[in-house]
Amino acid sequence: MTATTKINLQDLYEIDDYLWIQETVKLLKEKQFNELDLENLIEELEDLGNEKKHRIESLLEQIIRHLLLLEYWHSEYERNANHWESEIISFRIQLRRYLTTNLYKHLNNEILNLYQDALKFVKRKSKLDNLPSECPYNLEQLLNEDWFPKH
Repeated sequence: MTATTKINLQDLYEIDDYLWIQETVKLLKEKQFNELDLENLIEELEDLGNEKKHRIESLLEQIIRHLLLLEYWHSEYERNANHWESEIISFRIQLRRYLTTNLYKHLNNEILNLYQDALKFVKRKSKLDNLPSECPYNLEQLLNEDWFPKH
């Protein structure tokens, strides 16, 4: 591959990112490291890491939202409890599929921020004023597929 081909690989990134990925994987497998489009490869890897973090953050926030609704929205409990519990289980299963040790540590560091975001949502949805200002759940409880708050 020549310098012209490398420019074409960079152009390919702008035109067809899927084909760019296929070509990049081919170069990696062939150990043609000097031919890689490193600038875009680095960007894609960073995006991939951020995408994973956003996915697990979103799932954990959904778990927190539904736990708050389940535990504190008493007037809607009978009508919605089964739905909320099934959603919590679904989000926990999805989260378990993506969770790694590093992503677990990330969630542990972000739990306070995620709780604040979930709290805003639940307050707006339910109009409740009895919600705790601090997260009443620890990460182990949030991830435990069998744990639910007592009602």
